[in-house]
Amino acid sequence: MWMAKPSSSLIRCPPASSSSSSPNFARLTCSSSKDALAPFSRRIKSLSEEELVGAAASPRRRLVLRGFPGGAEAFELVARFCYGGGGGVTVTAANACAVRCAAQYMEMADSPAATAASTAPSLVKVADKALEDMPHWPWHCVVDAVKQCQSLFPLAESTGVFDKVVGALLAQMAIPAPGDATPTSSSPESSAFRFSCDTKCSSLSLRRTWWFEDLVVLSPGMVERVAKALLARGADHGIVARFLFYYLKCRIAGAGAEDKAAMLEAAITVIADLDRSSVSCKGLFGILRIASPVKLAAGCQEMLVAMIGRKLDHATLDNLLVQAPSGTSSLYDVSLVLRFLEAFLRHGDEPGRLKKVGELMDLYLAEVAPDPSLRPARFVELATALPAAARDCHDALYRAIDVYFQVHGRLTDDEKMKICKGINYEKLSPECCKHLATNSGFPTRAAVQALASQHTVLKGIIRHSGTLKPASPPPPPAAHRESYDDADGDSNGQVVLYASRLELTLENQNLKSLLDSMHWRVMELEKVCSRMKTQMTKMKASRRGGGAAAARSLPRMCS
Repeated sequence: MWMAKPSSSLIRCPPASSSSSSPNFARLTCSSSKDALAPFSRRIKSLSEEELVGAAASPRRRLVLRGFPGGAEAFELVARFCYGGGGGVTVTAANACAVRCAAQYMEMADSPAATAASTAPSLVKVADKALEDMPHWPWHCVVDAVKQCQSLFPLAESTGVFDKVVGALLAQMAIPAPGDATPTSSSPESSAFRFSCDTKCSSLSLRRTWWFEDLVVLSPGMVERVAKALLARGADHGIVARFLFYYLKCRIAGAGAEDKAAMLEAAITVIADLDRSSVSCKGLFGILRIASPVKLAAGCQEMLVAMIGRKLDHATLDNLLVQAPSGTSSLYDVSLVLRFLEAFLRHGDEPGRLKKVGELMDLYLAEVAPDPSLRPARFVELATALPAAARDCHDALYRAIDVYFQVHGRLTDDEKMKICKGINYEKLSPECCKHLATNSGFPTRAAVQALASQHTVLKGIIRHSGTLKPASPPPPPAAHRESYDDADGDSNGQVVLYASRLELTLENQNLKSLLDSMHWRVMELEKVCSRMKTQMTKMKASRRGGGAAAARSLPRMCS
C-alpha cells in the first residue's frame, strides 16, 4: 500500500503476502518520511541517526521495520498520527490493541520532540486511555480484542494489553446472557468425541457458560494463555474445565495430527493446574483415547498419566482396556496401566481408595489373563503392583492366575511360583484353597504353601475360639422362656453354649477335616514323586542292557 503525503514523502507497508521473510514489515522511503515520524518515534530517530553515521544519506534510501505488530493497518494509523502532528487518528475498540502494540514497537511512549516548554502528544497514552474503557465495551468487541492479541505477542503481554483483555473477559463472563443457549447442554449429538467433567450443572453455572461458543475459534496457544490468565484472576475451575472439554469437542474432529497435538497439549497443560475435583476420570480417559494415535510431547504425556493415576479409584474396567500400541503383539497396553498404578501409589494411601483400586485390578487381571501374548514378567508386575492392604480376599487373584496358567501351558514351575508370589494363601477362602490343592495347573509347592497357610489360620481360629468365654447367657427364646424360669439355682454354675460358639466350632471342624484331607493328598503326591524318581533312575541305569527295563510300567498317580 502506498500513501502520498506532503513533500513527496513515501511510506510503504507491503501486505503479509510480500516476498520478504518477515510477515509484517514496513519500508520508509525518502528522508522526509523519516523526518515526519522521527519527532514522535524514538525508534525511527535512533535508526536514522545510525544510518547517517554509517553511510551518506540518500533521498531514496530505505529504512525497513521488520516484525511490525498489527501489519499495514496499524502502521498506517501510526503514520497518520505522526503526519497529523499527534492528531488525526481515532483509537477505537476495533484498533486499540494493535495501535498500543505498534506504538510500543515504535517507542512512542515519550516523544523525542518533547521539551520543558512544550509536550508533544504520545500515541501510547492515547491508546492506553482507550483501553481503560475495555470493561465497558460490547462483548463482541472484547472477543475481537482477544483475537487481535493472537498476532500481537509478545508485545501484547509486555505492554499489559493482554492482561486488560482478560480482565474485560472475566467482567463480561460474570454477567449472564439471558435467553442464550448453553453450549454444553445443547451440544450436537453427532459429535465424534464426547467429554465430561465433575462440575455439577447448576442453573447458575449453566448461565455462566454462554461464552464458550465465541472463544472456540481461538488458536491452541491462545486458549492456553486465556485459560491460565482466567485462573490467575480467580475464575471458577469447573467452568474453565468445561470450556476446555467443549473446545476439544468442537475443534478436534477433522483436525490434522499436528493441530490435534497442539490442542491436546494446551488442554492438558491447563487441566494439570485445576483442582482435582474439577475434572472427572471419564473426561481424562476421553483425552487419553484421542491422544493415543497422536504423538504428544513427553511432558504432556506424563502429566496426563499422573492426573489419571491420582483418580484411578474412580476408573472403570472399560477405561483401563486401552489397546496396545501398533507393532506389539499384546491386546492391551499393560505398561500404561502399570504407570497409572505407580502414579496412584504416590498419592493413594487411603485404605478406602486403595481397596477400590485393588478390586479394579482384579477385574483387569481377569480380563488380560487370557491374552496369549502377555509375558509372565508383565503379569507378575500386575499381580504384585499393589500393597497387601489393597485386597482383603485373594480369591479373584487366584482365579485370574489359574486362567493365565491354563492359557500359558508351557510355563515352568519356577515361572509359575514367581507368579504365585502375589497370592497370600491366608486370604484364600476354603473353597479356593481346596480347588488349589487339587489343581494340576499349579506347582506342588504352591499347594503345600496353601496347606501350611490354611493350617496356620485354623490354629489361630481354634486358639481364639478356645479362649472365648461368655460374660452372661443370652436371653432365652420366648418359646423356651418357661423352662428357663423353672430351672433351679444349681444350673447357674453350668457353662452355657451360644449358638454362635457352636457354629464356630462346627466350622473349625470342617476346616480341620478339609486340611487333613489336603495334607494326606500332598503326602501321597510326595510318595508318588519319590517312586517315580527311583524308577527313572533304574531305567537310566539299565538302558544299555536292553528294553526290558524300559518296558516296565511307571507307578500310577493316586486318584
